[in-house]
Amino acid sequence: MVQDFKKFVLRGNVIDLAVAVIIGGAFGKIVSSFVNDIVMPLIGVILGGVDFKTLRWVIKPAVDETPEVAMLYGQFIQNIVDFAIIAFVIFMMIRIIEKARKKPQPEAVAIPAEPPADVKLLTEIRDLLKRQ
Repeated sequence: MVQDFKKFVLRGNVIDLAVAVIIGGAFGKIVSSFVNDIVMPLIGVILGGVDFKTLRWVIKPAVDETPEVAMLYGQFIQNIVDFAIIAFVIFMMIRIIEKARKKPQPEAVAIPAEPPADVKLLTEIRDLLKRQ
Protein backbone atom coordinates (compact mmCIF):
# COMPACT_ATOMS: atom_id res chain seq x y z
CA MET A 1 0.00 0.00 0.00
CA VAL A 2 2.87 2.37 0.79
CA GLN A 3 4.48 1.59 -2.57
CA ASP A 4 1.21 2.32 -4.39
CA PHE A 5 0.85 5.61 -2.54
CA LYS A 6 4.46 6.50 -3.38
CA LYS A 7 3.83 5.76 -7.08
CA PHE A 8 0.69 7.87 -6.98
CA VAL A 9 2.35 10.85 -5.31
CA LEU A 10 5.43 10.78 -7.49
CA ARG A 11 3.42 10.54 -10.68
CA GLY A 12 3.91 13.67 -12.79
CA ASN A 13 0.23 14.60 -12.89
CA VAL A 14 -0.09 14.85 -9.11
CA ILE A 15 2.96 17.08 -8.80
CA ASP A 16 1.76 19.28 -11.68
CA LEU A 17 -1.64 19.57 -10.02
CA ALA A 18 -0.10 20.53 -6.68
CA VAL A 19 2.00 23.24 -8.33
CA ALA A 20 -1.06 24.51 -10.22
CA VAL A 21 -3.12 24.74 -7.03
CA ILE A 22 -0.39 26.68 -5.23
CA ILE A 23 0.14 29.09 -8.13
CA GLY A 24 -3.63 29.41 -8.61
CA GLY A 25 -4.09 30.37 -4.96
CA ALA A 26 -1.40 33.03 -5.19
CA PHE A 27 -2.80 34.28 -8.50
CA GLY A 28 -6.28 34.47 -6.99
CA LYS A 29 -4.98 36.68 -4.18
CA ILE A 30 -3.27 38.97 -6.67
CA VAL A 31 -6.41 39.31 -8.77
CA SER A 32 -8.59 39.89 -5.69
CA SER A 33 -6.25 42.63 -4.54
CA PHE A 34 -6.24 44.15 -8.03
CA VAL A 35 -10.03 44.16 -8.16
CA ASN A 36 -10.59 45.34 -4.57
CA ASP A 37 -7.82 47.93 -4.41
CA ILE A 38 -7.62 49.27 -7.98
CA VAL A 39 -10.54 48.38 -10.25
CA MET A 40 -13.53 48.74 -7.91
CA PRO A 41 -12.45 52.11 -6.45
CA LEU A 42 -12.08 53.44 -10.02
CA ILE A 43 -15.52 52.10 -10.96
CA GLY A 44 -16.90 53.60 -7.74
CA VAL A 45 -15.48 57.04 -8.61
CA ILE A 46 -16.87 56.80 -12.15
CA LEU A 47 -20.30 55.93 -10.75
CA GLY A 48 -20.29 58.91 -8.39
CA GLY A 49 -18.36 57.82 -5.31
CA VAL A 50 -20.03 54.45 -4.72
CA ASP A 51 -18.19 52.08 -2.37
CA PHE A 52 -19.12 48.60 -3.50
CA LYS A 53 -18.13 47.03 -0.18
CA THR A 54 -20.99 48.89 1.53
CA LEU A 55 -23.69 48.15 -1.04
CA ARG A 56 -26.29 45.97 0.62
CA TRP A 57 -29.97 45.30 0.76
CA VAL A 58 -31.12 45.12 4.37
CA ILE A 59 -33.76 42.42 4.78
CA LYS A 60 -34.10 42.73 8.54
CA PRO A 61 -32.50 45.65 10.44
CA ALA A 62 -30.45 45.10 13.57
CA VAL A 63 -32.44 45.06 16.79
CA ASP A 64 -30.55 45.36 20.09
CA GLU A 65 -28.19 42.35 20.15
CA THR A 66 -29.52 40.78 16.96
CA PRO A 67 -27.38 41.70 13.95
CA GLU A 68 -28.96 42.83 10.71
CA VAL A 69 -29.75 40.40 7.92
CA ALA A 70 -28.60 41.81 4.61
CA MET A 71 -27.66 40.76 1.08
CA LEU A 72 -24.23 42.12 0.25
CA TYR A 73 -24.70 42.60 -3.47
CA GLY A 74 -21.70 44.96 -3.68
CA GLN A 75 -19.40 42.14 -2.60
CA PHE A 76 -21.13 39.89 -5.13
CA ILE A 77 -20.37 42.40 -7.90
CA GLN A 78 -16.71 42.44 -6.83
CA ASN A 79 -16.60 38.63 -6.99
CA ILE A 80 -18.07 38.70 -10.49
CA VAL A 81 -15.34 41.13 -11.58
CA ASP A 82 -12.73 38.84 -9.93
CA PHE A 83 -14.07 35.89 -11.86
CA ALA A 84 -14.17 37.78 -15.16
CA ILE A 85 -10.54 38.89 -14.82
CA ILE A 86 -9.32 35.41 -13.84
CA ALA A 87 -11.29 33.79 -16.67
CA PHE A 88 -9.90 36.27 -19.20
CA VAL A 89 -6.30 35.73 -18.05
CA ILE A 90 -6.68 31.95 -18.19
CA PHE A 91 -8.23 32.25 -21.65
CA MET A 92 -5.28 34.33 -22.85
CA MET A 93 -2.75 31.92 -21.32
CA ILE A 94 -4.39 28.92 -23.00
CA ARG A 95 -4.50 30.79 -26.28
CA ILE A 96 -0.78 31.60 -26.06
CA ILE A 97 0.07 28.00 -25.14
CA GLU A 98 -1.98 26.66 -28.06
CA LYS A 99 -0.19 28.99 -30.48
CA ALA A 100 3.19 27.99 -29.06
CA ARG A 101 2.53 24.29 -29.56
CA LYS A 102 3.77 22.91 -32.81
CA LYS A 103 0.99 22.11 -35.20
CA PRO A 104 1.16 18.49 -36.34
CA GLN A 105 2.74 18.19 -39.76
CA PRO A 106 0.64 16.22 -42.21
CA GLU A 107 2.25 12.86 -42.75
CA ALA A 108 3.91 12.46 -46.08
CA VAL A 109 2.21 9.90 -48.27
CA ALA A 110 4.57 7.00 -48.57
CA ILE A 111 5.15 6.16 -52.19
CA PRO A 112 5.83 2.47 -52.39
CA ALA A 113 9.31 1.75 -53.61
CA GLU A 114 9.60 -0.18 -56.84
CA PRO A 115 9.98 -3.85 -56.08
CA PRO A 116 13.30 -5.52 -56.87
CA ALA A 117 13.76 -7.22 -60.25
CA ASP A 118 13.36 -10.75 -58.88
CA VAL A 119 10.01 -9.85 -57.26
CA LYS A 120 8.84 -8.33 -60.56
CA LEU A 121 9.83 -11.49 -62.39
CA LEU A 122 8.02 -13.71 -59.87
CA THR A 123 4.91 -11.50 -60.14
CA GLU A 124 4.93 -11.83 -63.91
CA ILE A 125 5.32 -15.60 -63.65
CA ARG A 126 2.40 -15.78 -61.21
CA ASP A 127 0.20 -13.69 -63.48
CA LEU A 128 1.05 -15.88 -66.48
CA LEU A 129 0.24 -19.04 -64.50
CA LYS A 130 -3.13 -17.58 -63.47
CA ARG A 131 -4.04 -16.88 -67.09
CA GLN A 132 -3.35 -20.49 -68.18
